[in-house]
Formats: sequence, structure tokens, C-alpha cells
Amino acid sequence: MPAKNIIKLYVENGIYHIYNRGVEKRTIYRKEKDYKVFLNELKVALSPPPDPSAMKKSFTLKGSTFKGIPKLPQNFHKEVALLAYCLMPNHFHFLLKQKAKDAMPRFMRSIFTRYSMYFNNEYNRTGSLFQSSYKAVLVETDEQFLHLSRYIHQNPMEFWEKPLKDYPYSSFGEYLGFRSTQWILPEEILSFFKTRRKTGPKDILSYQGFVEYEEEEIDDLLTGLTLDG
Repeated sequence: MPAKNIIKLYVENGIYHIYNRGVEKRTIYRKEKDYKVFLNELKVALSPPPDPSAMKKSFTLKGSTFKGIPKLPQNFHKEVALLAYCLMPNHFHFLLKQKAKDAMPRFMRSIFTRYSMYFNNEYNRTGSLFQSSYKAVLVETDEQFLHLSRYIHQNPMEFWEKPLKDYPYSSFGEYLGFRSTQWILPEEILSFFKTRRKTGPKDILSYQGFVEYEEEEIDDLLTGLTLDG
């Protein structure tokens, strides 16, 4: 029987929780550079593509000089929206929306391939970096949508001893307005909340409070939100 969530239902404009880990649970981000390379792959894939005319470079072949455009990575700016993410030492989580029915598998294949090539070259290794196929859960309710974003942003709590807002490899900083990143789109989730950040010690209607408060306090928060229309 296939592992849970390997068989995927691809839906146009569907929102998905995507996750995977290193093969044999091995570390896939060993140092700061690795995190930055992976994030740059996301940036290149999800940002508006550059003007081709501005990318022309001169090269010489058999004494003649030509101008050409270097081959660029696949671009998914109009096909995939990244709503939230978290990178952990041996796994990652995405919350993303695919605008075209087949966009997600092409996007994931491109990111996996490019990062695996970098990682294997950097650490002189061969073979698969990621464990089997990535897992995908189709989001079907607003409650699931919100709680998945909370779960993703809470992931560093298992080892990160500083405030969650200071974790550098998740989108929580963008959600709270401490960072602005063009290719991360928090607005759809933030629209359910009164504010981004807590305005007081018991501000449970803020997104920050939603993520940081204990589980038993979340029921109080949900009663103050407009869910499912």
C-alpha cells in the first residue's frame, strides 16, 4: 500500500500542505548557506521573470563575438503561490496554491532537482537527497487552512529556544510584518485576523497570538473569526 499522502489529487486553484524530509531522515540543510541556496531557488522560481533583453551576455566562439541569453530555471510566478513555509534541518513544509492543475508537480520537481544538484556537489555525494516522493494534503476547510499555517510556523519550537518570530527560515517573519518578501503571500490567511501582531498579552485575535498561544486558547480565537463564509 502506498505511503499516506503520496497519491495526490491535483486541483486547479487547490491549496496544499506539501512536506518531505531527507532520505533516511538525513539532514538536508547542514549550514546557513544551504538554507540560503534553497530559499534562493524558491525566489527565482516564484518571482516575476527578468526581462530577457537585460540578460544578454557576450561570448566568443571561434574568434567571433555573439550575444546570447543564458538558460534560466523554470519560472512559476503565474502558476504557483507560496502562502507559508518552514525549513527544518531534515525536512520542510510548504503551504501553497497551484493555479494550474499540473503546476505543483512541475514546481516541486524543479526545486528538488536544482537543490539536490547543489547539495550533492557541495558535499561530494551522489544519489537521492529527498525521501521518496513529496507528500501533499489538499486543504478543504478554512479551519484546516488556518491550523496548517499555525502548525508550519510552530515547527521550530522543537529545537529553537528563541522567540518564533526570530527563526530565520520560516515565513512567520513575513506574517508579522518584520520582513517583506515579494514571493511569499500571507494575505489570504491574514485576512481572517484582526491584526498581524499582538497588541496586548491576551490579544487572541492577532495572527501572532493564534500561532504562539497554547492549544486550549485557540478555541476562543476561532469563535471570533469569520470562517467558511
